[in-house]
Amino acid sequence: MGKEKARVSSRKIALKENVYEAALGRIRSLFDLFDNLVVGFSGGKDSTVVLNLALKVARERGRLPLDVFFLDQEAEWQATIDIVRHVASMPEIRMHWLQAPFRIFNATSNTSHWLCAWDPAAPDKWIRDREPNSIHENNLGTDRFHEIFPAWLDHYFKGQSAAYIAGVRCEESPNRFGSLTQAETFQGMTWGKALSHKKRQYTFYPIYDWSYVDVWKSIHDNQWPYCKIYDAFYQYGLAVRRMRVSNLHHETSVSSLFILQELEPHNYNRIVQRMPGIDMTGKLAENYFCPKALPPVFSSWKEYRDYLTMTLLDEDWQDKFYRKYEDQEDIWFPFYGESLYKRQIASIMTNDHEFVKMAAFKISRDKYDEFRAHTKRIRADRKQVRMEPDPQIPSDDCGEP
Repeated sequence: MGKEKARVSSRKIALKENVYEAALGRIRSLFDLFDNLVVGFSGGKDSTVVLNLALKVARERGRLPLDVFFLDQEAEWQATIDIVRHVASMPEIRMHWLQAPFRIFNATSNTSHWLCAWDPAAPDKWIRDREPNSIHENNLGTDRFHEIFPAWLDHYFKGQSAAYIAGVRCEESPNRFGSLTQAETFQGMTWGKALSHKKRQYTFYPIYDWSYVDVWKSIHDNQWPYCKIYDAFYQYGLAVRRMRVSNLHHETSVSSLFILQELEPHNYNRIVQRMPGIDMTGKLAENYFCPKALPPVFSSWKEYRDYLTMTLLDEDWQDKFYRKYEDQEDIWFPFYGESLYKRQIASIMTNDHEFVKMAAFKISRDKYDEFRAHTKRIRADRKQVRMEPDPQIPSDDCGEP
């Protein structure tokens, strides 16, 4: 009998087991199934929980020291570096702190699109010095952020099975909810993705079903050390969804620059000197993404979007953006209306040529099933159109040359 395909649904099923015990059980299974387990640590609250749960299991199983990987993007919160240093100093941890050259997108400038982190040609411009025991050489065959993680895993554990575990949660995005609950990754587990089935190397997210309340309760109950920038975020009055610990100039985290100058002024000054566009972004604050009111010279947000596309984007990016607009129109407009164009404007303003912000729409849970069915119909219609022969072009079997 063939494998039955899971039904797409946003419905949650409550179990008797609490999320803390469930996550420990998942990590225990990963230790059993894989030769190596590595914790991807960002310094954030979610990876703090994953780190401490994995450390608990590693102690139980006699699998110490625990491998931990941190990709240092140079433009980081100082509080992030402080917690990473603390973790690296723990005798039960084998820290792999990568401070090697690679490229990170700079969302704050439409003329200087990239930061070459840890550029070996300009050490005098680095935001801070390298750590004494960090990895300085990039011999991974890639200089792009998302490609480094699987490349490092394959390089370090060549020919061995490995599980890379990280703190991604469904609560943060309906897209994550769908991708982490509806397709098998490995031996019945849905909460991950395959890096290479052949090499038996995977990424897993053992706290995928936790809420942010679960995260903070665990940190508080267990008195785990955490990144203290969260305390400053709370005191500042930030919404929970904006409490991000990440690189400071990427298109999804650039809003951190609006408060960096107040929370870490010395760090802000160093980053301003390192990269163009940072200071302008910090001063514009919320107006950086999209004005709250449509400028009076435009009749619609769509017209304003097209104007910005033609005036702010490089010529070789314009066609790429228009193709993306066309792709999104049928899918998102029925659910978002004019807000679609505002989101596209925010992508223009952050020079988001990878369309990360455009892909970060949020659909409410009660609309999620409807949205998935709508998307499926659109994709099927487009596929059918591609398969139908153009009536103006003779097909191969019509007898015409």
